[in-house]
Amino acid sequence: MTLLTNPARALLGWYDKHRRVLPWRAPAGRRAQPYHVWLSEIMLQQTTVQAVADYYRKFLLRWPTVGALAAAPLDEVLAAWAGLGYYARARNLHKAAGVVAHELGGTFPATAAELRKLPGVGPYTAGAIAAIAFDQPEAAMDANAERVVARLYAMDEPFPGGKAKLLALGRKLVPKKRAGDFAQALMDLGSAICTVKRPACGNCPLAAGCAARATGLAETLPVKAPKRARPLKRGAAFVAVNAAGAVLLTKRPEKGLLASMLEPPLGPWTTKFPSREDALAQAPFAAAWKKLPGLVRHGFTHFELEVEVWTASLDGRVKPGHDGKGKWVARETLGSVALPTVMRKIIEHALPDDGPLFRAKTTTPRR
Repeated sequence: MTLLTNPARALLGWYDKHRRVLPWRAPAGRRAQPYHVWLSEIMLQQTTVQAVADYYRKFLLRWPTVGALAAAPLDEVLAAWAGLGYYARARNLHKAAGVVAHELGGTFPATAAELRKLPGVGPYTAGAIAAIAFDQPEAAMDANAERVVARLYAMDEPFPGGKAKLLALGRKLVPKKRAGDFAQALMDLGSAICTVKRPACGNCPLAAGCAARATGLAETLPVKAPKRARPLKRGAAFVAVNAAGAVLLTKRPEKGLLASMLEPPLGPWTTKFPSREDALAQAPFAAAWKKLPGLVRHGFTHFELEVEVWTASLDGRVKPGHDGKGKWVARETLGSVALPTVMRKIIEHALPDDGPLFRAKTTTPRR
């Protein structure tokens, strides 16, 4: 195997010819705006570039500055985020915007250490913002970068335990100049060339120095520990429609899973579906509830969920459920409120004759 004397130079030369055009990426030779980098990196956590692009553009049009985002009501931010998944990101985004706007005078910190103090900013995100927005010599090790570095050094220690070692190896590669371009180059290389399956090693600028390629291990690295089976939870949801065709929604608690988001009234999630008697006891109020055929299935990070959907048509005399905390939402406005994807699935299952009430959204691993 021929050793590359300057992997960063080789990679940057490739990047200058093949860099992706992305909505948040500054043109060649220009520094990206910190707000743009931060917003995109929070959105890209555990989500693909394709899924994020439209969200990013709409957020930027609606809230063009960090001050505008900080001034927005949280409910509006959550509604704009709906469908992107991992909603704690949206709440932390709003909190961090407030910190930057009100405590830091509208200016983002320039170092990874200071960036990590912002809500929702972890080691990777801090390194990416510091490198891309401020050209700090930080390693931004997303999944694509980790794959490139693991193969370059044939690092076969299983993840997640090997991440610390991999970060140290990545830091050795970061050049003193153009650290931001280098970070994005690693991401682009992993996305286009050093792919999970069938990497195009013949087109890789680092191929001559890649230990995994030399030993025939490229497609087996990085090594990941076996995934744990996710438990299955089951429950019931209650979709009530009033005489005007509006749907009853309630707000989830301010802390916990899907905090502060809207939902149709739900029963508890346990290991089995409730009996008819138990389901009617869980319903928000007495009505002619009917269980629909079929199920709604949804996967969360740590568990799978199956939901049976019950419906009822009501007249105007019925009060909103949950101690009067619910509200009737017109069908035509359902797409503009803070409904997480699983709740959208439940409502569409209950109202199939209306056609798709929401645009399909895809949330998959990042980039």
